[in-house]
Amino acid sequence: MAILTQEQAKAIIDKVLSYAKADETEVTISGGRTGNIRYARNTVNTSGETNELSLSITSVYGKKSGSTSINELDDESLKRAVSRAEEIAALAPENPEYMPMLGPQNYAPSKTFAKATDSINPDYRAQLAVDSIKPCVDNNLTAAGYLEDFSGFVATGNSKGLFGYNQSTSVDFTVTVRSADGTGSGYAGRDFNDAALLNAGQVTNLAAQKAMASVNAQAIEPGKYTVILEPMAANDLLRLLASGMDARSADEGRSFLSKKGGGTKLGEKLFDERVTIYSDPAHPDIPAAPWSGEGFPLEKTTWVENGIVKNMFYSRYWAQKQGVQVVPRPQGFIFAGGDQSLADMIRNTERGILVTRFWYIRAVDPQTLLYTGLTRDGTFYIENGQIKFPVKNFRFNESPIIMLNNIEAMGKPERTGGNMVPPMKIRDFTFTSLSDAV
Repeated sequence: MAILTQEQAKAIIDKVLSYAKADETEVTISGGRTGNIRYARNTVNTSGETNELSLSITSVYGKKSGSTSINELDDESLKRAVSRAEEIAALAPENPEYMPMLGPQNYAPSKTFAKATDSINPDYRAQLAVDSIKPCVDNNLTAAGYLEDFSGFVATGNSKGLFGYNQSTSVDFTVTVRSADGTGSGYAGRDFNDAALLNAGQVTNLAAQKAMASVNAQAIEPGKYTVILEPMAANDLLRLLASGMDARSADEGRSFLSKKGGGTKLGEKLFDERVTIYSDPAHPDIPAAPWSGEGFPLEKTTWVENGIVKNMFYSRYWAQKQGVQVVPRPQGFIFAGGDQSLADMIRNTERGILVTRFWYIRAVDPQTLLYTGLTRDGTFYIENGQIKFPVKNFRFNESPIIMLNNIEAMGKPERTGGNMVPPMKIRDFTFTSLSDAV
């Protein structure tokens, strides 16, 4: 029984709390079904499905806490788990940053659950593999892909009266297609809550087109180029910026939002005025669970507006220390875009590079958000508004802060990697060397 109803979950949480003797007790139950299918060289090689259910208990005495987790829910197992968590808490050192547990919260209902995803079975996964492999076989191409689907729940409650329950589903599909001679490679992927939105054939055809078009890539000189970043490539860098908007790091001088000599850049204009970044748990394309990791209700929040930093993440402890309101970390970001299509951007480019995605990204300088990495699976040279030929992959050294000050155009945001990100045309993107990898 991997998926419990709200009533079943609450009954178990209440039972655990009735056994507790600690000053404070928190109980979380989560579970679900995870399925997958993997194929390579046009042949399915693994598939499977797991059902898991776990319960974790955190017991607190003063500022000392202990935790334990189990996957058996009979009364005796629950009693032993509570006792063990309390034993650990009694022996633990005090946590000077411990915050008392929250009382009852109002959580808005979420739209994270989709029936189509919950209904996925082995036949669905097998058919998806067929839909992806067949067009590759027909065109003398080689496909390697992976699908993972999930349907499950999480419930949380504590001795202060807090209770929350949420069901969610997700489906994530990626495929790499290679040419017969191995010199061309294309990649595409999609992630949704609702599997009804996924068309594996269309995703594979996109990767196949890139693979065929990228055969026998030519080398061109590294340097500063105008780049057109498809949403996946843009997300590879922009997610690093968005996830780094932590107030404590900024206050402690460890962040790109830290001011030299002290203070933060909250309220300052750091980006092009077209840049607006927000989060919204009720967004129809990237719906999120209704609470944060600390149990606070998630609400629509603007992080950057017209290039100005409007908010940073404040944990409960850091918010109390700084005397401000808690601002929970969101589960996904929406980067507002523009009205140009990818084709428009290419047509309006005199000389540039089209990038499908980046990989092997590593931090160089956290205070300027300078990163290095490589292009991969479809990199093309643009001249006079047309894609002229595939190019060998580049190593880049670039910061998303600089990117967001060098915007020439943006398109409509698309879901990628759990965020909403537009295709972007960026000037003066820095490529430092070539890579022979396909």
